[in-house]
Amino acid sequence: MYGRFVLTVASLLLSYRLAAAQGLTVAAASDLQSALPAIASQFERETGQQVRLTFGSSGNFFTQIQNGAPFDVFLSADSDYPRGLEGSGRAERGSLYAYATGRLVLWTRNDSGIDVRRGLAALADGRVRRVAIANPEHAPYGRTAVAALRHQRLYEQVQGKLIVGENISQAAQFAQSGSADVGLLALSLALSPTLKSSGTYVEIPGSWYPPIEQAAAVLASSRQKALARQFIDYLKKPDSVRILQSYGFAVSQTTR
Repeated sequence: MYGRFVLTVASLLLSYRLAAAQGLTVAAASDLQSALPAIASQFERETGQQVRLTFGSSGNFFTQIQNGAPFDVFLSADSDYPRGLEGSGRAERGSLYAYATGRLVLWTRNDSGIDVRRGLAALADGRVRRVAIANPEHAPYGRTAVAALRHQRLYEQVQGKLIVGENISQAAQFAQSGSADVGLLALSLALSPTLKSSGTYVEIPGSWYPPIEQAAAVLASSRQKALARQFIDYLKKPDSVRILQSYGFAVSQTTR
């Protein structure tokens, strides 16, 4: 009996050490691809804990987490997803944190000759044959792009030109590579070094689409809940806020 107890404790300790050795696993929306690595690096330096980032569409992560994907933290581009996980018991109650609000832009390469300063009216330009957006079925920025196009009564006109990326990062790749002539992208990606140097953009008025309210949560399946909460708390620090703001995210003064 005592031997089995010792083996059980040893097994639990080994599992904990393996989890700690693997580091914190974070599922993050693709619009964070430029901002989050800098925040994670600072967190690693200050805590000595490794952070492993996986980027993708928020809707796909939502489905994966519901099916048991082994993440510790979820940073979504749509607050409804972590809120839904919290409601179903798959995210820790009280851990939800609205870390930022995203912004939508129209982006094109410098050599395209397309004047995006005209906003969505530029889509009427004959040189615009393909328009990149994220998949509206599971990517918040895709739904936002469709909402903006519908607001301006352009969706039916543009629908046949749409090239749909799995997430907003892939939509940006389509626009940057020339597979699309323009892209409806996240401002955070337009401000990334690569897109900033190779293209130009204009912001789409926020009144044309629902707010892109982004939120994080600690997942109930995490074996490192204290560390996961520490990482979310780290997003509230002034240095983290400055990094998010430098990539165009709006951060509420009340959440710092």
